[in-house]
Formats: sequence, structure tokens, C-alpha cells
Amino acid sequence: MVISRNNVPNSPFGQLGVDLSESDLRETAYEVLIAACRITGGKPLTYISQSSLKAAQPERSSSAPSLQRSVTSTAASKVKKALGLKKRAHNSAGQGPDPAGSGKPKRPVTVGELVRVQMRVSEQTDSRIRRGLLRIAAGQLGRRTESIVLPLELLQQFKSSDFPSQREYEAWQKRNLKILEAGLLKHPHLPLDKKDTAPQQLQQIIRGTLERPIKTGKQSESMQVLRSAVMSLACRSFDGSVSEMCHWADGVPFNLRLYQMLLEACFDINDETSVVEEVDEILELIKKTWIIFGINQMLHNICFAWVLFHRYVETGQVEDDLLIAANSLLVEVEQDATTTKDSVYSTILSSILSLILGWMEKRLLAYHHTFHSGNIELMQIVVSMTVLAAKILVDDISFEYRKKRKEVDVALDRVDTYIRSSVRSAFKQKMEIIKSSKRSSRNQQNPLPVLCILAQDITELALNEKEIYSPVLKRWHPLAAGSAVATLHACYGNELKQFVSGINELSPDIVQVLLAADKLEKVLVQIAVEDSVESEDGGKAIIQEMTPYEAEAVISKLVKVWTRTRVDRLREWVDRNLQQEVWSPRANKERFAPSAVEVLRIIDETVEAFFLLPITMHSTLLSDLMGGLDRCLQQYILKAKSGCGIRSTFIPAIPAMTRCRTGSKLHGVFKKKEKSHMAQRRRPQVGIIDGNNSTGIVQLCVRINTLQHIRAQLDSLGKRIMNHLRNCNPNIHVDDTATGMGKRFELSAAACVEGIQQLCEATAYKVVFHDLSHVLLDGLYVGEVSSSRIEPFLQELEQFLEIISETVHDRGRTRVITDVMKASFEGFLFVLLAGGPSRAFSRQDSDILEEDFKSLMDLFWSNGDGLPVDLINKLSINVKDILRLFHSDTDSLIEEFRQVTQDSYGSSSKARLPLPPTSGQWSSTEPNTILRVLCHRNDEIATKFLKKTYDLPKKL
Repeated sequence: MVISRNNVPNSPFGQLGVDLSESDLRETAYEVLIAACRITGGKPLTYISQSSLKAAQPERSSSAPSLQRSVTSTAASKVKKALGLKKRAHNSAGQGPDPAGSGKPKRPVTVGELVRVQMRVSEQTDSRIRRGLLRIAAGQLGRRTESIVLPLELLQQFKSSDFPSQREYEAWQKRNLKILEAGLLKHPHLPLDKKDTAPQQLQQIIRGTLERPIKTGKQSESMQVLRSAVMSLACRSFDGSVSEMCHWADGVPFNLRLYQMLLEACFDINDETSVVEEVDEILELIKKTWIIFGINQMLHNICFAWVLFHRYVETGQVEDDLLIAANSLLVEVEQDATTTKDSVYSTILSSILSLILGWMEKRLLAYHHTFHSGNIELMQIVVSMTVLAAKILVDDISFEYRKKRKEVDVALDRVDTYIRSSVRSAFKQKMEIIKSSKRSSRNQQNPLPVLCILAQDITELALNEKEIYSPVLKRWHPLAAGSAVATLHACYGNELKQFVSGINELSPDIVQVLLAADKLEKVLVQIAVEDSVESEDGGKAIIQEMTPYEAEAVISKLVKVWTRTRVDRLREWVDRNLQQEVWSPRANKERFAPSAVEVLRIIDETVEAFFLLPITMHSTLLSDLMGGLDRCLQQYILKAKSGCGIRSTFIPAIPAMTRCRTGSKLHGVFKKKEKSHMAQRRRPQVGIIDGNNSTGIVQLCVRINTLQHIRAQLDSLGKRIMNHLRNCNPNIHVDDTATGMGKRFELSAAACVEGIQQLCEATAYKVVFHDLSHVLLDGLYVGEVSSSRIEPFLQELEQFLEIISETVHDRGRTRVITDVMKASFEGFLFVLLAGGPSRAFSRQDSDILEEDFKSLMDLFWSNGDGLPVDLINKLSINVKDILRLFHSDTDSLIEEFRQVTQDSYGSSSKARLPLPPTSGQWSSTEPNTILRVLCHRNDEIATKFLKKTYDLPKKL
């Protein structure tokens, strides 16, 4: 990946504090190189043919480092091979326009000429330098290069006439003086003595020269003063004696800047990312300058590593070989660092490595933005180099790291930091992209929630991490993938936590997010587990770091809240709407309450919505919903039957046994009193039961229809729920599901059965004992039996049966009419046995009673269109048995009464018979029933027996 040159790190050597350009430094470095090689030829290096070169130098050793060595005689570069630099397909080193500006491309044929071209030195400048060196050598025979101050000597060798113009001469002179300033004043080999006047003298001369050129003749006083000051500063030693060696270019970092200029000559001037094939020869020549620059192998290694790294960065990171070479040199630097504790070296090392480390860590702290599958090999080099640099700093230099040395594995710690930082950065970028995309797609239908999209992207990011980056990073971090997914897990967890904290109720989007989180978590944990198979703790530390999202628990909790909310709403709806329900048969053609249709619709929609929730635990959470809906429906059913009464509500209280003759002169008075008494007795019940029209017979029928409809729909609803469950999980078994969800709508089903039974009985007994009381209780057999028979009751009862038949659904009609028949039979017996003193029957009346009862049975048979004969006969057995008592003579009745009473209570024949209690359950074998037949028997024998046995009055 190409990075702009704006990201090139600053020089580790700092600022020189002197106005020297790159060109100035490069020319000075070249002068030192030529001087160090002790070239004696006075002519400039020009083109020499290969044959001429061989003829002129027949005895030159091809292995000797020399400026005049032919570039075509070089063998394969050992340096390039050692550093991992590839051999170029063709060698174009140095080929290009001459720096002097001739414009003619020409290929250097000697190493010296190659170096000159590489360092952008013109032939004219090169020729002048060589002339100057010849003059210096001639004037100082036997002196070595390191024993002279080259800029000082060169200043004395040239005049303005040696330059194309006075301007160039003055610029050259200023450059040499600035070099002296940099090497002797700004960055001296030894610290300056504040008492020494030489620095001030030299500084004054340099300042004066900047305004007016210095005279450089041998007899020039200014030159003599300059020489005196320069040599005084250059020949100092640590012990205070005068040194034979001149120190003018070996102060840090001045020497390193000059040396950097030489090392950069190893790069092809026409291909700045390529190292020339002649790098071995060039480096051999450069080594000759070490004594002047104060360079050794260790400094060379670290400087060359910097130069290679800097060139890689400066050229846009297009040639990975340069980084590989720099990394190879750092391996040697690591070894060097362990063998020396030189403070100067440590300072240089720290400066260079800190810059390298800083630049590389910037990439590694966000390696997802820098590296990809196409350049992953480069990432391995960068990590290797970074870890190596960090280790060197930790082991040898940085006190900060040294404190942690025993506690931290540097490589592991660093790589773990890179992984977590880059993963966080990648996560943040994904989040920003998704949010930006969501803002631009607000008008889309059904867009995925942000965290769902993020979960998908993070899954992809985690898998890419595992496949692309972790294999590289695993060399330094055994749990690289685990560390990455743990960080992703935490990042997503933070977002999820904020999301969940703002949730009030469940929605499909929320469930979608939580399920996406659960799915993501499973992927991340699986990667962590697989990554830690071979670790000492089995990945326990990484897994413990991944605090579970507990998405299923959150979903379960939210589903329960969702369920509770909807159940509460339904319960409120039931309360509100049942208060308004009028139970009208005209509300719909089905003749059941609209509120029932609505409540079933709400339940169905709630169930539908529940199964539309994109969750995986429908079968687990269904029971809560079913229970809540069941209770709501039960509440509806209970309220639907509430206030409608029960069987005992409508049956009048059984009067006490008494005795009366129908022929009594008080009979008419009693009859009026009895009617008034019975009416008063029933009036409170009428007020309770029929206080409004919602409990009329038609309304009761609608209520019955409603409960019948609900009961039928419960089965259909249960089947739909089972289908939903199967659709959610095709592997689910019916039996298991039924067990898991309990009995479907158990409470509602039981309430329906009980409610229908209660309403049917209430309807029947209300019709017979309430609505028809005027023709049954108040009219039937009152006074003369023959004149108050059952026909009026049958006529009005038939009308009610027609209403019931028209209103009640087929599936409930038979039951209601059966209950009406049972109530009618019970009402008939009530009149006979508990009709009060206004009713008296002779034995002859029994035929009328049997005939009337047969008419009553015929009404329900209805010529075969009514109830089944078997049912009628079954329910009429008890009435027929009791009618047999009315047919028996009085003596037989008395004897039968005595017998059953003694059988029941164990009384002897001499003892007075006990008064049997009224049970209300009439039976031909029950003492109270037989006694009541006797009470209503209109003859003297019965009267005497009752008077004697129970002291009942003969007349009222």
C-alpha cells in the first residue's frame, strides 16, 4: 500500500544548526570519500573503454576496493544476498544525464565514476576536488588524510579563478566554512572548553566571511588566524594533549549526516527504490571514511538500516526488499547492542529505533487499514522489524521498558497491543460506515437495524482476522485470533449494552439485534476456542475475558415483558368491553356477542405476533403467553355468565307443610294471602336477576352461543398454535410440545363447560320459575284442579321454546331445551308437592295430573321433532313414580310412609313418627315426598293422620 511522502519520519540525527543544504553535505561527503581513497590522479574521471581499462591496468586485482575498478567486473553482490535484496534484471546504475548538465546519458565504467554520478557530482567539480587533493598531498607529503582538516586545506588551494564565476567561488568558500562551524563548533568530537578562545575566534571569522570572502593565500593573516583556530579545536584530545588525528567530521550527529550522504550513493540515481549491483564495492570504499567520520561497524549497521528504512518510506513503500534489508540489519544491530554500553551509540540507537518504531507502530496499531491479503507478507516483515526494535530498546536502552523487563514478554505485549488497537479501530470504522449508510438510506423499506448489520460485518472481520492476520501474528502471540475476537466481543458488547439499556418493550427489530448478537458471539467464541487448543490454560483467560452477552436471557426477559404487556392490555379490554356488551342476537348473523369475536381476534393476533418474533425459543416461552391468554379468556367467560343466576336463584323457597281444605270459607282469603306471600318472596330475586335487559332469555341464549363459539374456537386456536410450533421447528414432536405448553387453554375450556352448564340451567329455570311463574306457581292447580290445568303453562312455554330454538345454535339447542324440560318437570313436582295450602288433590285428580304431565312430555317430544323419546322417558321416571303416589289410596300412602320412615330413622311402631326434613330432592321412596302427598290429599283419613301424627291443623 502506497503512503504519501508526508508520512516520512523526521531525521533521527536532528538539526545541525548550520545552514547547510543536502547538496552541501553531499559534496563534502564526496570530498572526504575521494580524500580517504587517496586518489593521486589529477585528471577527471572520464569514459574509459573496457579494453583500454584492461590494457592500462593489467595487474589490478579485481577484488581490491578501488575507484578505478571496472563496474563490469563485479561479481554477484554478497551484500544484497545477505540483506535479502533481489538482483535486478538489468543494471542501469548511474546511467543518465551528467550532473554538469551536458544532457548526454552515459554509463559509468568504473566504481569511482559510478559513485560520482550516484552522488550527483559533476565531472568539473570532481576534477577540481582531485586537483586540490593533489596540491594538498604535494605540500604535506607523508601525512595521512585523517591528520588534516580537509575543508581548511581545500580553502587554501583554490582561488576564484578555479571556478566558473566569483559567485560560485564565494558559495564554495562559505560552504567549507559552514562545514568547519558544524564540525568544530556545533557538533565537536569533544565538548568545547569555555575558557578556550579558539571557538570565538573561529565564529568571528566565519561571520565575517559571510559578509566578505576571506583571503586564502598562504601569507594571508586571516587565513593564518583561521588555521590556528581550526587546528586548535581539531587536534584536541581527552587527556588535553595535542592529537595527531584531526577531529573535524566525527562529532555526532554531524558525522552521521555526512555518512548518510555516502550510504545513499548505494541507491540507483535512476531508480531510487533500487540498490545498485555494485553495492559491495561502494560500501568497501565508504568504509575508508570511517576513521575520518568516527564510524565503526555498529554505527554503520544502524545507520545503513535507517537509510534503507528511510528510502523505503520516502519512495512510497513500493519496494518491500528495502524493508527486508533493514530488518536483516536490525538482527545484526540486536547483536551489536548486547556487546556495548557506549552511551553515544545508545543515544543514536535509541533515536533511530524510536523513529522506526513510531512509524511502524502507527501502521500496526491500525493494521487493518494498512495490510490486506494482497500484502500480508509485508505485514510479517513490519511486525518482525517492530518487535525487534522494541526488544532492543527494552533490553538495552529504555529505562521505562527495563522496569517491566521481568514482567512482560515484549513481543507478546506489543503484538497484543497492536491487535486490540487495530481491531478497535476497524470496529469503529465499520460502525461509522454503517451509521453513515443508514443515514443515506432512511427512506428504504424494512432496513436492517444498525447492530444487525454491524454483527454481520464483525463476523466477516473476525473470520478475516482468523484467516489473514492471525497466522502472521501467531509467531509472536500464540492467542492472536483469541485476543482479536475478545476485543471485537467487548466492542460489540459495549454497543449492545447501550442498546439494551434503552429498550422498553420487545419488537421484531430488537429481537433481530439480540439474535444477531447471539449468533456473532457463538462465532467469536468458537474462533477463540479453536485458537487456544494448544495453549497452557486452554484459552480460559480469553474466554473469561468475553463476558457473555446473554442475548437469549435478554430475549426471554423481553418476551415475558412483551407477553405481560399484551395480556394486561387484553385484560383491560375485556373489562372495558364487557361492560358495554348488550348480548343482542341482532349484532351479527351468528347470534353471539361481537366482543367474543373481538377477544378471539386479539388472542389470535397476539399468538400470530408471538410466532412472528424472530426468536428461537418459541416453545420455551409459549407457556407464559398461553397462561396469560388463558386467564384473560377465562376472565371473559366468567364475566359473561356473571349476574345471570344459577338454578337455585330461581326456585322459590319450599313452604312449610300445612293442611287446608279447598272448601274452607277462608280459602279465598288464604289464596290471596298465599299469592301475595309468594310474590313477595320472589320479588327480591326478580330485582337481582332481571334488573336490566342483558339477562333476558334472548340475551342468555346469546351468552350460551358465545361460550359455545369460544369453546369451539379454542380447539382451532390450539391447532394453529401447534402448526406455528412445527413451522418454527420442524423437528418438534407433538407430544413434547403439548407437554411443554401444558394443556391448551385449560382454564378457559373448563370455564366454558361450567359457564354453558350454568347458563343453560339459568335459562331453563328462569323460564319456568320466573318468566312462567304466573301460570305455573301462581296458576297451575290452584283451587279446583279441573279448572286450573296445565294448558296455559304449555302455551307460554312453547313460545319460549320457539325463542330458544331460533336463538341458540344447533350444537347448544338440545342441551338448553333439555334443561328447560328438566326445569318444567321440577316445576310440575314443585306445584304438586310444595305448592302451598292453596292446592289440594283427591285420588280422582291423579288421572288429570297424569294427563297433564303427558301433555308436558308431548310438548318436548313435539311429534318426533323435539327431544328423543328415550331422553324424555329417562328424565320423566321420577315424576311418574311420584304421580303413582297420587294414584294410591290414603291408607296405602300412610302405611308406605310409616314403612319408609321407620326404615330411614329406625322408629318403632309404638313411637311417634319423626317429621322428615325437606331435602328438595323429590322421590317416591323419600319420606318427606310421601308426607307432602298426604298433606295435599283432600280426604278425612289424611287429615286425621296428619293431626294425630304431627298435630297439623284440620283447617287453616
